[in-house]
Amino acid sequence: MSDYLVKMQGIDKSFPGVRALDEARFDLRTGEVHALVGENGAGKSTLMKILSGIYRMDAGQIILKDNEVEIPSPRAAQDLGISMIHQEINLMNHLTLAQNVYIGREPRGVVRFMLDENKLNAQTKELFASMRLNLDPRTKAADLTVAKQQMVEIAKALSFNSQVLIMDEPTAALTEAEIDELFRIIRELRNKGVGIVYISHRLEELKQISDRITVMRDGRTIDTVDAQTCSIDQIISMMVGRTIFEAAPEIPEKPSQDIALEVRNLNRGDVIRDVSFQLKKGEILGFAGLMGAGRTEVARAVFGADPVDSGEFFVNGELVQIKSPKDAVAHGIGYLSEDRKRYGLALGMDVEENIALAGFSKFLGRLGTVNQTAIRDTATHYVDTLQIKTPSVEQRVRNLSGGNQQKVVIGKWLTADTEILIFDEPTRGIDVGAKSEIYHLLNDLAQQGKSIIMISSELPEILRMSHRIVVMCEGRITGELSSADATQEEIMRYATQRRVLVSANGEPTNDQGIEQNGVG
Repeated sequence: MSDYLVKMQGIDKSFPGVRALDEARFDLRTGEVHALVGENGAGKSTLMKILSGIYRMDAGQIILKDNEVEIPSPRAAQDLGISMIHQEINLMNHLTLAQNVYIGREPRGVVRFMLDENKLNAQTKELFASMRLNLDPRTKAADLTVAKQQMVEIAKALSFNSQVLIMDEPTAALTEAEIDELFRIIRELRNKGVGIVYISHRLEELKQISDRITVMRDGRTIDTVDAQTCSIDQIISMMVGRTIFEAAPEIPEKPSQDIALEVRNLNRGDVIRDVSFQLKKGEILGFAGLMGAGRTEVARAVFGADPVDSGEFFVNGELVQIKSPKDAVAHGIGYLSEDRKRYGLALGMDVEENIALAGFSKFLGRLGTVNQTAIRDTATHYVDTLQIKTPSVEQRVRNLSGGNQQKVVIGKWLTADTEILIFDEPTRGIDVGAKSEIYHLLNDLAQQGKSIIMISSELPEILRMSHRIVVMCEGRITGELSSADATQEEIMRYATQRRVLVSANGEPTNDQGIEQNGVG
Protein backbone atom coordinates (compact mmCIF):
# COMPACT_ATOMS: atom_id res chain seq x y z
CA MET A 1 0.00 0.00 0.00
CA SER A 2 1.37 3.45 -0.98
CA ASP A 3 1.58 6.44 1.35
CA TYR A 4 -0.83 8.39 -0.87
CA LEU A 5 -4.26 9.14 0.56
CA VAL A 6 -5.58 10.70 -2.65
CA LYS A 7 -4.63 10.80 -6.32
CA MET A 8 -6.61 12.87 -8.81
CA GLN A 9 -5.67 12.40 -12.47
CA GLY A 10 -6.90 13.91 -15.75
CA ILE A 11 -9.75 15.84 -14.14
CA ASP A 12 -11.95 17.86 -16.53
CA LYS A 13 -14.85 20.13 -15.60
CA SER A 14 -16.81 22.67 -17.64
CA PHE A 15 -19.55 25.16 -16.80
CA PRO A 16 -21.60 27.16 -19.32
CA GLY A 17 -19.08 29.25 -21.23
CA VAL A 18 -16.15 28.27 -19.00
CA ARG A 19 -13.74 25.32 -18.96
CA ALA A 20 -12.82 25.29 -15.29
CA LEU A 21 -10.49 22.26 -15.27
CA ASP A 22 -8.37 20.84 -18.09
CA GLU A 23 -6.72 17.48 -17.25
CA ALA A 24 -5.89 18.73 -13.76
CA ARG A 25 -3.97 16.48 -11.37
CA PHE A 26 -3.31 16.50 -7.63
CA ASP A 27 -2.18 14.07 -4.94
CA LEU A 28 -2.11 14.05 -1.16
CA ARG A 29 0.05 11.95 1.14
CA THR A 30 -0.70 10.63 4.59
CA GLY A 31 0.31 13.12 7.29
CA GLU A 32 1.18 16.08 5.07
CA VAL A 33 -0.06 19.60 4.43
CA HIS A 34 -0.25 20.10 0.68
CA ALA A 35 -0.87 23.72 -0.37
CA LEU A 36 -2.89 24.41 -3.51
CA VAL A 37 -2.38 27.88 -5.00
CA GLY A 38 -3.26 29.90 -8.07
CA GLU A 39 -5.01 33.08 -9.15
CA ASN A 40 -8.77 33.45 -8.80
CA GLY A 41 -10.34 31.31 -11.49
CA ALA A 42 -7.33 28.98 -11.70
CA GLY A 43 -9.50 25.99 -10.72
CA LYS A 44 -8.35 25.32 -7.15
CA SER A 45 -11.74 25.42 -5.48
CA THR A 46 -13.41 23.61 -8.36
CA LEU A 47 -10.92 20.74 -8.11
CA MET A 48 -11.47 20.44 -4.37
CA LYS A 49 -15.25 20.66 -4.75
CA ILE A 50 -15.00 17.61 -6.98
CA LEU A 51 -12.99 15.79 -4.32
CA SER A 52 -15.55 16.78 -1.67
CA GLY A 53 -18.55 15.68 -3.76
CA ILE A 54 -20.04 19.11 -4.50
CA TYR A 55 -19.34 18.89 -8.24
CA ARG A 56 -19.24 15.85 -10.51
CA MET A 57 -16.20 15.72 -12.80
CA ASP A 58 -16.72 15.43 -16.55
CA ALA A 59 -13.71 13.15 -16.94
CA GLY A 60 -10.82 11.83 -14.86
CA GLN A 61 -10.03 9.45 -12.03
CA ILE A 62 -9.99 9.72 -8.23
CA ILE A 63 -8.02 7.12 -6.27
CA LEU A 64 -8.49 7.02 -2.51
CA LYS A 65 -6.04 4.79 -0.62
CA ASP A 66 -5.28 2.71 -3.75
CA ASN A 67 -8.97 2.26 -4.66
CA GLU A 68 -10.74 4.16 -7.44
CA VAL A 69 -13.83 5.86 -6.06
CA GLU A 70 -16.81 7.89 -7.19
CA ILE A 71 -17.90 10.81 -5.01
CA PRO A 72 -21.43 11.78 -6.03
CA SER A 73 -22.28 13.96 -3.03
CA PRO A 74 -20.82 15.72 0.04
CA ARG A 75 -22.32 13.01 2.27
CA ALA A 76 -20.53 10.36 0.18
CA ALA A 77 -17.28 12.32 0.63
CA GLN A 78 -17.79 12.50 4.39
CA ASP A 79 -18.47 8.76 4.49
CA LEU A 80 -15.12 8.28 2.73
CA GLY A 81 -13.39 10.48 5.34
CA ILE A 82 -13.18 13.68 3.27
CA SER A 83 -14.31 17.06 4.69
CA MET A 84 -14.04 20.55 3.27
CA ILE A 85 -14.00 23.94 4.98
CA HIS A 86 -15.29 26.41 2.43
CA GLN A 87 -14.04 29.93 1.82
CA GLU A 88 -17.57 31.27 2.11
CA ILE A 89 -19.48 30.74 5.33
CA ASN A 90 -22.15 28.01 5.19
CA LEU A 91 -23.60 28.18 8.69
CA MET A 92 -27.37 28.38 9.28
CA ASN A 93 -27.81 31.68 11.05
CA HIS A 94 -31.01 30.76 12.91
CA LEU A 95 -29.39 27.73 14.59
CA THR A 96 -27.02 27.65 17.56
CA LEU A 97 -23.34 26.88 17.10
CA ALA A 98 -23.81 23.39 18.57
CA GLN A 99 -26.69 22.69 16.19
CA ASN A 100 -24.60 23.88 13.23
CA VAL A 101 -21.58 21.75 14.16
CA TYR A 102 -23.49 18.50 14.67
CA ILE A 103 -26.48 18.96 12.37
CA GLY A 104 -27.77 15.55 11.30
CA ARG A 105 -25.62 13.89 13.97
CA GLU A 106 -27.26 15.23 17.12
CA PRO A 107 -27.18 13.03 20.25
CA ARG A 108 -30.57 11.58 21.16
CA GLY A 109 -32.25 11.39 24.51
CA VAL A 110 -33.98 8.44 26.14
CA VAL A 111 -36.80 8.89 23.64
CA ARG A 112 -35.19 8.43 20.23
CA PHE A 113 -36.99 11.27 18.46
CA MET A 114 -35.97 13.78 21.16
CA LEU A 115 -32.63 15.58 20.97
CA ASP A 116 -30.35 15.69 24.01
CA GLU A 117 -29.54 19.42 24.00
CA ASN A 118 -27.38 19.22 27.12
CA LYS A 119 -25.16 16.53 25.61
CA LEU A 120 -25.06 18.39 22.30
CA ASN A 121 -23.87 21.58 23.98
CA ALA A 122 -21.39 19.69 26.16
CA GLN A 123 -19.66 17.91 23.28
CA THR A 124 -19.54 21.14 21.27
CA LYS A 125 -18.02 22.95 24.24
CA GLU A 126 -15.40 20.20 24.50
CA LEU A 127 -14.63 20.56 20.79
CA PHE A 128 -14.29 24.35 21.12
CA ALA A 129 -12.07 23.92 24.17
CA SER A 130 -9.73 21.64 22.20
CA MET A 131 -9.33 24.51 19.72
CA ARG A 132 -9.03 27.06 22.54
CA LEU A 133 -12.08 28.77 21.09
CA ASN A 134 -13.97 30.85 23.64
CA LEU A 135 -17.53 30.56 22.32
CA ASP A 136 -20.82 29.57 23.92
CA PRO A 137 -22.33 26.60 22.00
CA ARG A 138 -25.80 28.05 22.63
CA THR A 139 -25.01 31.27 20.70
CA LYS A 140 -26.89 31.79 17.42
CA ALA A 141 -24.60 31.74 14.37
CA ALA A 142 -26.13 35.03 13.20
CA ASP A 143 -24.68 36.77 16.26
CA LEU A 144 -21.04 36.02 15.30
CA THR A 145 -18.63 38.02 13.19
CA VAL A 146 -17.35 36.50 9.96
CA ALA A 147 -14.04 35.58 11.64
CA LYS A 148 -15.74 33.68 14.44
CA GLN A 149 -18.10 31.98 12.01
CA GLN A 150 -15.03 30.78 10.10
CA MET A 151 -13.61 29.22 13.26
CA VAL A 152 -16.92 27.41 13.82
CA GLU A 153 -16.72 26.07 10.26
CA ILE A 154 -13.28 24.69 11.08
CA ALA A 155 -14.62 23.11 14.26
CA LYS A 156 -17.46 21.51 12.30
CA ALA A 157 -15.02 19.93 9.85
CA LEU A 158 -12.80 18.69 12.67
CA SER A 159 -15.82 17.05 14.33
CA PHE A 160 -15.95 14.46 11.53
CA ASN A 161 -12.47 13.10 12.38
CA SER A 162 -11.69 13.09 8.69
CA GLN A 163 -8.63 11.50 7.07
CA VAL A 164 -8.64 14.16 4.34
CA LEU A 165 -9.32 17.76 5.37
CA ILE A 166 -9.64 20.48 2.71
CA MET A 167 -9.23 24.07 3.92
CA ASP A 168 -10.21 26.77 1.41
CA GLU A 169 -8.80 30.12 2.60
CA PRO A 170 -9.15 29.23 6.29
CA THR A 171 -7.18 32.25 7.56
CA ALA A 172 -8.80 34.93 5.40
CA ALA A 173 -10.75 36.46 8.31
CA LEU A 174 -8.51 35.43 11.22
CA THR A 175 -6.15 37.49 13.36
CA GLU A 176 -2.49 36.58 13.78
CA ALA A 177 -3.22 34.93 17.14
CA GLU A 178 -6.04 32.89 15.63
CA ILE A 179 -3.83 31.88 12.70
CA ASP A 180 -1.19 30.64 15.14
CA GLU A 181 -3.88 28.61 16.90
CA LEU A 182 -5.13 27.20 13.60
CA PHE A 183 -1.59 26.20 12.63
CA ARG A 184 -1.22 24.43 15.96
CA ILE A 185 -4.35 22.42 15.21
CA ILE A 186 -3.16 21.65 11.67
CA ARG A 187 0.21 20.38 12.93
CA GLU A 188 -1.50 18.14 15.48
CA LEU A 189 -3.73 16.68 12.78
CA ARG A 190 -0.75 16.15 10.48
CA ASN A 191 1.07 14.30 13.25
CA LYS A 192 -1.97 12.02 13.57
CA GLY A 193 -1.70 11.09 9.88
CA VAL A 194 -4.41 13.37 8.52
CA GLY A 195 -3.80 14.69 5.01
CA ILE A 196 -4.60 18.40 4.71
CA VAL A 197 -5.19 20.35 1.50
CA TYR A 198 -4.49 24.00 2.21
CA ILE A 199 -5.79 26.60 -0.27
CA SER A 200 -4.52 30.11 0.41
CA HIS A 201 -3.68 33.38 -1.30
CA ARG A 202 -1.43 34.37 1.61
CA LEU A 203 1.77 33.05 0.14
CA GLU A 204 3.81 34.01 3.19
CA GLU A 205 1.91 31.33 5.14
CA LEU A 206 2.94 28.48 2.86
CA LYS A 207 6.46 27.97 4.17
CA GLN A 208 5.15 28.06 7.73
CA ILE A 209 2.62 25.29 7.37
CA SER A 210 2.90 23.31 4.11
CA ASP A 211 5.13 20.43 3.01
CA ARG A 212 4.45 20.63 -0.73
CA ILE A 213 2.86 23.24 -3.00
CA THR A 214 0.90 22.61 -6.19
CA VAL A 215 0.36 25.57 -8.52
CA MET A 216 -2.64 25.82 -10.88
CA ARG A 217 -3.27 28.24 -13.72
CA ASP A 218 -6.22 28.44 -16.13
CA GLY A 219 -7.61 25.08 -14.98
CA ARG A 220 -4.35 23.20 -15.43
CA THR A 221 -1.81 21.89 -12.93
CA ILE A 222 1.45 23.70 -13.59
CA ASP A 223 3.81 21.97 -11.13
CA THR A 224 4.23 20.54 -7.62
CA VAL A 225 7.25 21.73 -5.62
CA ASP A 226 8.80 21.33 -2.18
CA ALA A 227 7.61 24.15 0.09
CA GLN A 228 10.97 24.69 1.76
CA THR A 229 13.12 24.88 -1.37
CA CYS A 230 10.86 26.92 -3.67
CA SER A 231 10.86 30.71 -3.32
CA ILE A 232 7.75 32.89 -3.15
CA ASP A 233 8.84 34.64 -6.37
CA GLN A 234 8.95 31.29 -8.17
CA ILE A 235 5.47 30.41 -6.93
CA ILE A 236 4.07 33.77 -8.05
CA SER A 237 5.70 33.40 -11.46
CA MET A 238 4.09 29.96 -11.92
CA MET A 239 0.73 31.28 -10.72
CA VAL A 240 0.42 34.24 -13.04
CA GLY A 241 2.70 33.29 -15.91
CA ARG A 242 4.45 36.62 -15.49
CA THR A 243 6.56 38.46 -12.92
CA ILE A 244 4.78 40.79 -10.49
CA PHE A 245 6.89 43.47 -8.88
CA GLU A 246 5.59 44.67 -5.54
CA ALA A 247 5.90 48.41 -6.00
CA ALA A 248 6.38 50.94 -3.22
CA PRO A 249 3.24 52.60 -1.86
CA GLU A 250 1.51 54.56 -4.61
CA ILE A 251 -0.93 56.63 -2.58
CA PRO A 252 -1.09 60.30 -3.56
CA GLU A 253 1.57 62.25 -1.67
CA LYS A 254 -0.88 64.46 0.17
CA PRO A 255 -4.69 64.42 0.33
CA SER A 256 -6.76 67.56 0.36
CA GLN A 257 -7.25 69.28 3.71
CA ASP A 258 -11.00 69.47 3.04
CA ILE A 259 -13.02 67.11 5.24
CA ALA A 260 -15.28 64.76 3.28
CA LEU A 261 -16.69 62.88 6.28
CA GLU A 262 -16.60 63.56 9.99
CA VAL A 263 -17.98 61.24 12.66
CA ARG A 264 -18.46 62.62 16.17
CA ASN A 265 -19.09 60.71 19.40
CA LEU A 266 -20.54 57.58 17.79
CA ASN A 267 -21.92 55.03 20.26
CA ARG A 268 -23.68 51.69 19.95
CA GLY A 269 -23.84 49.53 23.07
CA ASP A 270 -20.48 47.95 23.90
CA VAL A 271 -19.33 47.54 20.29
CA ILE A 272 -18.87 51.26 19.46
CA ARG A 273 -17.71 53.54 22.26
CA ASP A 274 -17.42 57.28 21.66
CA VAL A 275 -15.77 56.97 18.23
CA SER A 276 -14.79 60.19 16.45
CA PHE A 277 -12.67 60.63 13.31
CA GLN A 278 -12.29 62.69 10.15
CA LEU A 279 -11.80 61.53 6.55
CA LYS A 280 -10.28 63.98 4.07
CA LYS A 281 -10.99 64.26 0.37
CA GLY A 282 -8.62 62.10 -1.64
CA GLU A 283 -7.46 60.27 1.48
CA ILE A 284 -7.15 56.56 2.21
CA LEU A 285 -7.81 56.16 5.94
CA GLY A 286 -6.83 52.72 7.24
CA PHE A 287 -8.73 51.08 10.10
CA ALA A 288 -6.68 48.44 11.96
CA GLY A 289 -7.39 46.27 15.00
CA LEU A 290 -7.89 42.72 16.17
CA MET A 291 -11.04 40.72 15.60
CA GLY A 292 -13.91 42.19 17.62
CA ALA A 293 -12.29 45.62 17.84
CA GLY A 294 -15.37 47.27 16.33
CA ARG A 295 -14.07 48.30 12.90
CA THR A 296 -16.85 46.63 10.89
CA GLU A 297 -19.46 47.85 13.36
CA VAL A 298 -18.31 51.44 12.81
CA ALA A 299 -18.45 50.97 9.04
CA ARG A 300 -21.98 49.55 9.19
CA ALA A 301 -23.09 52.40 11.45
CA VAL A 302 -21.70 55.04 9.07
CA PHE A 303 -23.52 53.29 6.20
CA GLY A 304 -26.78 53.19 8.15
CA ALA A 305 -26.91 49.38 8.17
CA ASP A 306 -27.11 49.25 11.99
CA PRO A 307 -28.86 51.69 14.36
CA VAL A 308 -26.74 53.76 16.75
CA ASP A 309 -27.41 55.03 20.25
CA SER A 310 -25.89 58.45 19.60
CA GLY A 311 -23.49 60.29 17.34
CA GLU A 312 -23.31 62.83 14.52
CA PHE A 313 -22.33 62.53 10.85
CA PHE A 314 -21.04 65.45 8.76
CA VAL A 315 -20.62 65.12 4.98
CA ASN A 316 -18.68 67.99 3.39
CA GLY A 317 -19.17 69.96 6.59
CA GLU A 318 -22.95 69.55 6.66
CA LEU A 319 -24.74 67.69 9.47
CA VAL A 320 -26.70 64.81 7.90
CA GLN A 321 -29.03 62.09 9.10
CA ILE A 322 -27.98 58.54 8.20
CA LYS A 323 -30.51 56.03 9.46
CA SER A 324 -30.47 53.58 6.55
CA PRO A 325 -28.25 52.54 3.64
CA LYS A 326 -30.57 54.55 1.38
CA ASP A 327 -29.66 57.69 3.36
CA ALA A 328 -25.95 56.86 3.08
CA VAL A 329 -26.11 56.35 -0.69
CA ALA A 330 -28.05 59.62 -1.04
CA HIS A 331 -25.13 61.36 0.67
CA GLY A 332 -22.58 59.69 -1.59
CA ILE A 333 -21.42 56.88 0.74
CA GLY A 334 -20.85 53.31 -0.50
CA TYR A 335 -19.97 50.24 1.57
CA LEU A 336 -18.19 47.11 0.35
CA SER A 337 -18.90 44.50 3.02
CA GLU A 338 -16.38 41.90 4.19
CA ASP A 339 -19.12 39.34 3.43
CA ARG A 340 -19.68 40.13 -0.24
CA LYS A 341 -22.04 37.22 -0.95
CA ARG A 342 -24.33 38.07 1.93
CA TYR A 343 -24.43 41.85 1.66
CA GLY A 344 -22.77 42.92 -1.58
CA LEU A 345 -24.23 40.83 -4.38
CA ALA A 346 -27.46 39.44 -5.79
CA LEU A 347 -26.01 36.03 -6.61
CA GLY A 348 -28.91 34.94 -8.82
CA MET A 349 -28.57 38.00 -11.05
CA ASP A 350 -26.03 38.57 -13.78
CA VAL A 351 -22.97 40.81 -13.84
CA GLU A 352 -24.59 43.78 -15.57
CA GLU A 353 -27.60 43.75 -13.23
CA ASN A 354 -25.36 43.71 -10.15
CA ILE A 355 -23.20 46.55 -11.47
CA ALA A 356 -26.32 48.66 -12.11
CA LEU A 357 -28.02 47.98 -8.76
CA ALA A 358 -26.74 50.83 -6.56
CA GLY A 359 -27.08 53.47 -9.30
CA PHE A 360 -30.20 52.07 -10.93
CA SER A 361 -32.07 55.39 -10.94
CA LYS A 362 -29.61 56.85 -13.45
CA PHE A 363 -30.73 54.25 -15.99
CA LEU A 364 -34.43 55.16 -15.74
CA GLY A 365 -36.17 57.34 -18.33
CA ARG A 366 -38.86 59.92 -17.66
CA LEU A 367 -41.63 57.37 -17.93
CA GLY A 368 -39.83 54.82 -15.77
CA THR A 369 -38.45 52.86 -18.72
CA VAL A 370 -35.09 51.15 -18.23
CA ASN A 371 -32.25 52.04 -20.60
CA GLN A 372 -30.84 48.56 -21.12
CA THR A 373 -28.26 49.81 -23.61
CA ALA A 374 -26.80 52.20 -21.02
CA ILE A 375 -26.71 49.41 -18.43
CA ARG A 376 -24.93 47.12 -20.89
CA ASP A 377 -22.42 49.83 -21.84
CA THR A 378 -21.70 50.70 -18.19
CA ALA A 379 -21.27 47.06 -17.19
CA THR A 380 -19.00 46.38 -20.16
CA HIS A 381 -16.91 49.44 -19.25
CA TYR A 382 -16.31 48.21 -15.68
CA VAL A 383 -15.72 44.62 -16.77
CA ASP A 384 -12.93 45.97 -18.98
CA THR A 385 -11.63 48.57 -16.50
CA LEU A 386 -11.58 46.22 -13.50
CA GLN A 387 -10.49 43.22 -15.61
CA ILE A 388 -13.39 41.07 -14.40
CA LYS A 389 -12.96 37.56 -15.76
CA THR A 390 -16.38 36.58 -17.07
CA PRO A 391 -17.59 35.06 -20.37
CA SER A 392 -20.02 37.98 -20.72
CA VAL A 393 -21.89 40.61 -18.70
CA GLU A 394 -24.84 38.19 -18.77
CA GLN A 395 -22.99 35.61 -16.65
CA ARG A 396 -24.60 34.87 -13.27
CA VAL A 397 -22.46 36.35 -10.48
CA ARG A 398 -22.61 33.12 -8.44
CA ASN A 399 -20.54 31.44 -11.20
CA LEU A 400 -17.61 33.88 -10.84
CA SER A 401 -14.58 33.35 -8.63
CA GLY A 402 -14.35 35.22 -5.31
CA GLY A 403 -11.95 37.84 -6.62
CA ASN A 404 -14.10 38.61 -9.64
CA GLN A 405 -17.20 38.83 -7.45
CA GLN A 406 -15.37 41.45 -5.37
CA LYS A 407 -14.62 43.44 -8.50
CA VAL A 408 -18.31 43.38 -9.45
CA VAL A 409 -19.13 44.93 -6.05
CA ILE A 410 -16.55 47.65 -6.67
CA GLY A 411 -18.06 48.28 -10.10
CA LYS A 412 -21.49 48.62 -8.51
CA TRP A 413 -20.40 51.46 -6.23
CA LEU A 414 -18.40 53.19 -8.95
CA THR A 415 -21.55 53.17 -11.09
CA ALA A 416 -23.42 54.92 -8.26
CA ASP A 417 -20.88 57.78 -8.35
CA THR A 418 -20.21 57.55 -4.61
CA GLU A 419 -17.57 59.96 -3.29
CA ILE A 420 -16.95 58.20 0.04
CA LEU A 421 -16.15 54.49 -0.18
CA ILE A 422 -15.79 52.12 2.76
CA PHE A 423 -13.80 49.00 1.81
CA ASP A 424 -14.12 46.27 4.47
CA GLU A 425 -11.39 43.64 3.87
CA PRO A 426 -11.20 44.55 0.14
CA THR A 427 -8.65 41.85 -0.78
CA ARG A 428 -10.00 39.04 1.41
CA GLY A 429 -9.80 35.81 -0.60
CA ILE A 430 -8.17 37.55 -3.58
CA ASP A 431 -4.99 36.31 -5.24
CA VAL A 432 -1.71 38.18 -5.51
CA GLY A 433 -2.33 39.37 -9.06
CA ALA A 434 -5.83 40.67 -8.33
CA LYS A 435 -4.58 42.31 -5.11
CA SER A 436 -2.16 44.40 -7.13
CA GLU A 437 -5.05 45.46 -9.38
CA ILE A 438 -7.21 46.41 -6.38
CA TYR A 439 -4.35 48.46 -4.88
CA HIS A 440 -3.91 50.38 -8.12
CA LEU A 441 -7.67 50.93 -8.29
CA LEU A 442 -7.78 52.35 -4.75
CA ASN A 443 -4.88 54.67 -5.58
CA ASP A 444 -6.60 55.84 -8.76
CA LEU A 445 -9.82 56.54 -6.86
CA ALA A 446 -7.93 58.57 -4.24
CA GLN A 447 -6.18 60.57 -6.96
CA GLN A 448 -9.60 61.30 -8.47
CA GLY A 449 -10.54 62.88 -5.14
CA LYS A 450 -12.65 60.08 -3.73
CA SER A 451 -12.34 59.46 0.01
CA ILE A 452 -11.69 55.91 1.16
CA ILE A 453 -11.93 54.09 4.46
CA MET A 454 -10.07 50.79 4.24
CA ILE A 455 -10.55 48.15 6.92
CA SER A 456 -7.98 45.36 6.73
CA SER A 457 -6.64 42.62 8.99
CA GLU A 458 -3.45 42.46 6.92
CA LEU A 459 -1.02 44.94 8.47
CA PRO A 460 1.33 45.13 5.44
CA GLU A 461 -1.72 46.12 3.38
CA ILE A 462 -2.76 48.82 5.86
CA LEU A 463 0.80 50.18 5.97
CA ARG A 464 1.16 50.16 2.21
CA MET A 465 -2.12 51.83 1.33
CA SER A 466 -2.98 54.35 4.06
CA HIS A 467 -2.28 58.06 4.53
CA ARG A 468 -3.30 57.71 8.17
CA ILE A 469 -4.13 54.68 10.28
CA VAL A 470 -6.80 54.58 12.98
CA VAL A 471 -6.39 51.69 15.44
CA MET A 472 -9.31 50.27 17.42
CA CYS A 473 -9.65 48.01 20.44
CA GLU A 474 -12.84 46.97 22.25
CA GLY A 475 -15.02 49.44 20.37
CA ARG A 476 -12.76 52.46 20.95
CA ILE A 477 -10.18 54.31 18.88
CA THR A 478 -6.94 53.77 20.78
CA GLY A 479 -4.48 55.32 18.36
CA GLU A 480 -4.02 57.36 15.21
CA LEU A 481 -0.76 57.11 13.28
CA SER A 482 0.57 58.82 10.19
CA SER A 483 1.87 56.55 7.43
CA ALA A 484 5.39 57.89 8.07
CA ASP A 485 5.35 56.86 11.74
CA ALA A 486 3.37 53.61 11.56
CA THR A 487 4.94 50.17 11.93
CA GLN A 488 3.38 46.76 12.49
CA GLU A 489 4.69 46.81 16.05
CA GLU A 490 3.13 50.21 16.79
CA ILE A 491 -0.20 49.18 15.33
CA MET A 492 -0.26 45.97 17.37
CA ARG A 493 0.63 47.91 20.52
CA TYR A 494 -2.40 50.15 20.12
CA ALA A 495 -4.58 47.23 18.99
CA THR A 496 -4.05 45.58 22.37
CA GLN A 497 -4.65 48.73 24.44
CA ARG A 498 -7.80 50.45 25.57
CA ARG A 499 -9.04 53.82 26.80
CA VAL A 500 -6.24 55.91 25.31
CA LEU A 501 -6.30 58.12 22.25
CA VAL A 502 -2.94 58.62 20.59
CA SER A 503 -2.39 61.42 18.12
CA ALA A 504 -0.39 61.24 14.89
CA ASN A 505 2.82 62.13 16.74
CA GLY A 506 2.39 59.12 19.04
CA GLU A 507 1.58 61.09 22.23
CA PRO A 508 -1.39 60.24 24.50
CA THR A 509 -4.09 62.93 24.30
CA ASN A 510 -5.87 62.17 27.56
CA ASP A 511 -4.90 61.96 31.21
CA GLN A 512 -5.46 58.22 31.62
CA GLY A 513 -2.19 57.15 30.09
CA ILE A 514 -2.07 53.63 28.66
CA GLU A 515 -4.03 50.82 30.20
CA GLN A 516 -2.84 47.48 28.91
CA ASN A 517 -5.42 44.94 27.78
CA GLY A 518 -3.77 41.77 28.97
CA VAL A 519 -0.33 42.99 27.94
CA GLY A 520 2.44 43.76 30.41
